[in-house]
Amino acid sequence: MRSHLVLPPLLMLATAPSALAAPPPSVGYAQSGDYLEKDSNPGKYTPLNVLDGRDTTVWCAPEGEGAPARLTIGFKGVTTVDEVRVYTGNGTDRESFKGYARAKKISLEGKDSARNFTLEDKRGQQTVPLNPPVTGGWFTLEVKDVFPGSESQIPVCLTDVVFYYQGKALNGTKLAPVLKYDARQAPVVGTWFGGLQGAPDRFLSFYVDGTYRFTLEPLGGEEPTVLTGTYSVSSSKVTLEIPKKGKVSVRFTREEAEGQPGEYTLTLDGELPDEWKQPFRSRG
Repeated sequence: MRSHLVLPPLLMLATAPSALAAPPPSVGYAQSGDYLEKDSNPGKYTPLNVLDGRDTTVWCAPEGEGAPARLTIGFKGVTTVDEVRVYTGNGTDRESFKGYARAKKISLEGKDSARNFTLEDKRGQQTVPLNPPVTGGWFTLEVKDVFPGSESQIPVCLTDVVFYYQGKALNGTKLAPVLKYDARQAPVVGTWFGGLQGAPDRFLSFYVDGTYRFTLEPLGGEEPTVLTGTYSVSSSKVTLEIPKKGKVSVRFTREEAEGQPGEYTLTLDGELPDEWKQPFRSRG
C-alpha cells in the first residue's frame, strides 16, 4: 500500500517561498538629457524606446563627435538586476543598423556598484549576465565606446535594453502601451531629489504609467515613509492622488538650475505635506 504524505498548511507554505515573494518592481521611466531630434521631434528617438522590447523603435544620442550617450532608467521601487538583454544600434532595418553608430562598451551603474560589458557588432538582442547583480531604484547606463557608423558625426543608437531578475523581465513588450512620449508628462517624469546637496532625504518619482512614489528617508535613521498614488498633468498643474487627502491639484515650476546647464529644479505650490514644499533637484 502506498502512503501519501500530507503537509500541514503552514509547512506547505514554508516549502514554497517564491509563491509568497512580491514581484520585482517594473521599470518606470527612461530619461536622457539630450538625444537626437529632441526639440524638433521628441517622440521619434525618445529614451522610452529602449524599454519597449520592439525593434521598430530606437533611442539615439545627439549628433556630434563626443556627444554624451547616457540614459537614466528608473524603477518603481528598489530592485535588483542580474541580467540585461541589449539590442545595440538602430535595429529598424539593415541599412540603418550599419549607418548609425552601435554601442560597443556599456557601463551600468546602480546605487553602490557598477558593471561594464562589451557587445558584439550584430543585430538582435545580446544576453549579458551581471554577476554580482546591481541594485538600486534607478540606474545610469552610459555608452563608453562604439562601433562607428557610416559617417564620423553620426550618433550612436540603442534599440532595446531589457532588464531581468531571476529570469523575469522587468520591462519589454508588456509595457509598450504606456511607453509613449507625452509632452504634458515630460517636464515632471523622472526622480527628483530634495534635501541636502549630495545627501538627499526626499525622493519624488513620476512614472510614465501615471503613478508616482514619494520616499522620505530621514538622515537620523528613522524608518522611511513611502507614499504612492496616481497623477496627471495639464498645462502648469499636476493633480496628485494623495493617501488620506484625495486629489490635490498644485502648480509646478520647472526651471534650469542656476549655473548648472542641463540640471533643473522642480517646485510644487499647493495644499501639500510640508516635506513636498521645498524645491526638488534633478540630481542628488
